Amino acid sequence: MFLHNMWICVVDMWINLVDIMFVKWGSLVNIYIIAVGKLKEKYLKQGIEEYTKRLSAYAKVDIIEVADEKAPEQLSEQQMELVKKKEGERILAKVTDDMHVIALAIEGKMMSSEQFAQTLDRLATYGKSKIAFVIGGSLGLSDDVMKRANESLSFSKMTFPHQLMRLILTEQIYRAFRINRGEPYHK
Repeated sequence: MFLHNMWICVVDMWINLVDIMFVKWGSLVNIYIIAVGKLKEKYLKQGIEEYTKRLSAYAKVDIIEVADEKAPEQLSEQQMELVKKKEGERILAKVTDDMHVIALAIEGKMMSSEQFAQTLDRLATYGKSKIAFVIGGSLGLSDDVMKRANESLSFSKMTFPHQLMRLILTEQIYRAFRINRGEPYHK
């Protein structure tokens, strides 16, 4: 009887550990935000730093900036594609084979915060521990980046500055962790 109770206790502890580590996430999830351009605005940096600090309780977050391609104000269609291609090559150089890539694109799938949380929970539960969000430059993402992406996500049909999207994305990732943990967060 003692061994039976001991075995039940061990199994119960294992289930709780697995639940904490995999189902409800933990430090096993690595979030990468790969973005074109250097963030210059202090207020955006401060907001992103705040949410990154909050996220550190749930996951490792790495923000990777790649250089934007310098281009004149007026571009032909061919020049725009060349700029996106060069920026895309820099992005793809930061993407590894084991990353699940989510491209932020206006034509991507729109979802609620709860659906987004479910998506991240599903990825973490099924072994996708490296999730890379890709934010293009002012012209968007190259075809090669879109082809590499496992899925694409849109926050709105509206156009947002790509620098602002970093803050919005970081907040939504934090919100997703709170939702998945059943922790309160203002609506």
